[in-house]
Amino acid sequence: MSIIVPVYNAELYLGPCLESLRAQSWPDLEIILVNDGSTDGSGEMCAAAARVDRRVRVLDRPNGGVSAARNAGLEAARGDYLQFSDSDDRMTPDATETLVRTAQSTGADLVLSHFFRVDGEKQAQRGHIKGERLLTRQEFAQEMVKAPANYYYGVLWNKLYRRPIVEKQGLRFEEGVSWSEDFLFNLEYLRHVRLVAAVPKPLYYYHKRPGSLVASQATLRKMLRMKRDTFDYYKNLYQDLDLYDEQKARIYRYLISSATDGTTLTLPGGGEKGRRPALQTDL
Repeated sequence: MSIIVPVYNAELYLGPCLESLRAQSWPDLEIILVNDGSTDGSGEMCAAAARVDRRVRVLDRPNGGVSAARNAGLEAARGDYLQFSDSDDRMTPDATETLVRTAQSTGADLVLSHFFRVDGEKQAQRGHIKGERLLTRQEFAQEMVKAPANYYYGVLWNKLYRRPIVEKQGLRFEEGVSWSEDFLFNLEYLRHVRLVAAVPKPLYYYHKRPGSLVASQATLRKMLRMKRDTFDYYKNLYQDLDLYDEQKARIYRYLISSATDGTTLTLPGGGEKGRRPALQTDL
């Protein structure tokens, strides 16, 4: 099992993240920390974790952004399964074990769970698929079309992936994309799965933090173009699954919702927060 964590200038929040990863109950684990050119104390915190825990591996690289950092982690990963974490979030101690055992018991190629949204002192459970379910790819797509812009579907950190599928299909993150790269990866991965398992238990603490800035007009034009490209990819998936005619109205609602979310972008330099799918309707 490999957990990939891109790290960029995260020293204020990295400690609790590392503690939660090292506290995982699943024994066969490697934690890959990709230090993406941090200029604060994050690099030393990663190195210190590696010195005291042989499961921790650190990749130091020049700053290239979160997608490039994740790709570096994928190249280094050796586990049969993959998880991702942001460097300022946390997992419950049984997160990895729950996801792996679900994959093993069901044969699912993708497992996803509910999560906690944390905003200051406030904490709320979030998710979409209710109950413990095992779905075919088509059944999962029929659920996703109801709320595709939901974090539950778009992000990486509440999911478990099979690395052989990722490697066989040559799946990587688009390094030139600064919006919805998580969702694009998930859409491509979904093309190659047979079964999807939904776990109604929250296993991850997503911490909502400030840190975006208003986009320039030129950047806004680029982002809107990426949104249109993402929608085309999303639509093509449903066409390939023979679900387009049945779900056409809902599919186009995703385009409308994403078009309303174009006023902010994340700070440059590989920070994870804010680099999320279109309109996060569960938050």
